[in-house]
Amino acid sequence: MRKSKRLLLLEWAEQSRIDPERLTEAMRVSDVLPSADDWRGFLDTLLLWLGALLTASGVVFFFAYNWDDLGRFTRFALVEGLLLVALLGVWRLGIDRLSGKIALMVAAVFVGVLLALVGQTYQTGADTYELFAVWCVLILPWTLIARFDGLWVFWLFLLNVAVIIYYDTFGGIFGVVFGVEQMLWLLFLINTTALLVWEFLVSRGHSSRRSIRWMTRLLATVSCGLITALAIFGIFSDSQWLSLLGPIIWLVWMVCAYLWYRTVVLDVYVLAIAVLSAVAVVNVVLARILFNGVLEHSGGLLVMSLSVIGLSSFGAFWLRGVVKGAQT
Repeated sequence: MRKSKRLLLLEWAEQSRIDPERLTEAMRVSDVLPSADDWRGFLDTLLLWLGALLTASGVVFFFAYNWDDLGRFTRFALVEGLLLVALLGVWRLGIDRLSGKIALMVAAVFVGVLLALVGQTYQTGADTYELFAVWCVLILPWTLIARFDGLWVFWLFLLNVAVIIYYDTFGGIFGVVFGVEQMLWLLFLINTTALLVWEFLVSRGHSSRRSIRWMTRLLATVSCGLITALAIFGIFSDSQWLSLLGPIIWLVWMVCAYLWYRTVVLDVYVLAIAVLSAVAVVNVVLARILFNGVLEHSGGLLVMSLSVIGLSSFGAFWLRGVVKGAQT
């Protein structure tokens, strides 16, 4: 991989091959610094997102604050009218434009407001998880049609919330499967499947997705965090099969992440969170051994402190080598 112009110019400045006082001018001549059009496009996108976010938030807080002062028909007329306006905006702007996609996302938020309004007005007796589950089902066709990263993340967030509230209400599937570990396993399965599907879409040659890595990193962070928590649960579990299952799946996840994000698609961020996960799990294993009568608490804390410092330093050194190797 060739070095970027920015890194090359910075190296030349460090080597005094370029006068540091003229580094900014060199970057401007090399088209490294963003142009006025780049800044205008960034500000347009930022203001578009902020406008959509503030509009959706304003609608939610408007109903929350004025609930007692609004009649039943007024509430429904306002929400349905705003939903219709958002859908008209999608039709007018076009689903292929970013503004149209954001308008569709705002419409998806209004669907949830409408569902909450129905539940509060008619007191249907439905549990909270059902609102999020129905919300997911209703906006799924829009999510499939739009093929918009932000809407997919929103839909996945709703699905995760529905699962968490369901377990909080019933304690498990049909009230049979109990425990936080089972909920974490289900969330890990959902988010890891989403990560695999996303990477499959990227590997199919979607150039627009290939240039945007934020969704990959978000899904990888959630998946890594969940499997790390499950590995820690397994280490401290008294159940023999659970104490093995969590660490084994964690080890498989780490190996797959290394093989994919180190050799196939280089992503230093994902490798960095994998290093952080390894530091956490290794030190939990060490704590289980040390505080099980091997050493006193003070000695165990000292050993763990040295372990954290050593593993973190080694991980940082390795990641730095990966970055340097990618730049050559």
